[in-house]
Amino acid sequence: MAIDVEAGTVYWWCRCGRSLRQPFCDGTHKGTDSSPLKYTAAETGTVWFCVCKRTASPPLCDGSHALAGS
Repeated sequence: MAIDVEAGTVYWWCRCGRSLRQPFCDGTHKGTDSSPLKYTAAETGTVWFCVCKRTASPPLCDGSHALAGS
């Protein structure tokens, strides 16, 4: 999912897949062993965040969703 980010801003990427605010955390992981991943934007621009949670380079999309056929 393409998201415009701002340099120096912290974003919390959802790892558990439960968030209703994908790709970002909304706290629904509470009570599980999962926790969000902190991402600090290095520069202002568009970043592709993974939504399928299959990426090998979290939190960024690496195309793994295409390999899995979804």
